[in-house]
Amino acid sequence: MKLKNLWGHFHTITVHKIRVMKNCFRVGLYRQGLTHDLSKYSPEEFFLGVKYYQGTRSPNAAEREHNGFSKAWLHHKGRNKHHYEYWIDFSNDFSKGLVGHKMPLTYVAEMVMDRIAASRTYKGRDYTDASPWEYYIRSKPYMIIHPDTEKILEKLLWMLKEEGEEKTFAYIRQLLKEKDY
Repeated sequence: MKLKNLWGHFHTITVHKIRVMKNCFRVGLYRQGLTHDLSKYSPEEFFLGVKYYQGTRSPNAAEREHNGFSKAWLHHKGRNKHHYEYWIDFSNDFSKGLVGHKMPLTYVAEMVMDRIAASRTYKGRDYTDASPWEYYIRSKPYMIIHPDTEKILEKLLWMLKEEGEEKTFAYIRQLLKEKDY
């Protein structure tokens, strides 16, 4: 294991976690801000992150390219409710197969904060408020997500792109007070 990769991965996930935490605090999600992505420090995720660390993108992508899947990602998405993949399960109507179930609003808000922080972390100086939207649009064709969750996620990411963080975060704070979408 390279010491450079160990420090680089630890630094990247910690900077990301702090960015998410600060943004979660800005919208009133204190517990989620504090507990965001703690599984990334678990041995199952951390050491694979070190092994596949590159510094310019998620190590899960490199692991996936190498193995055909990412064991760290499978561990991560199964423990973190702010990922829409956590909410994929069979429909009550088994003829529909796997479907996305509606995410609680608090986790949708955390997902937005996560996308902002990830985009800032990996894009660096090239980050704009459009970056999370652009990432979303690239992955949208492959997503299994509940229509209501998709609608609010798109609304929030588009609002961020068009109107910036202040207005978007104020809107999220208001939504969280109403407790539904």
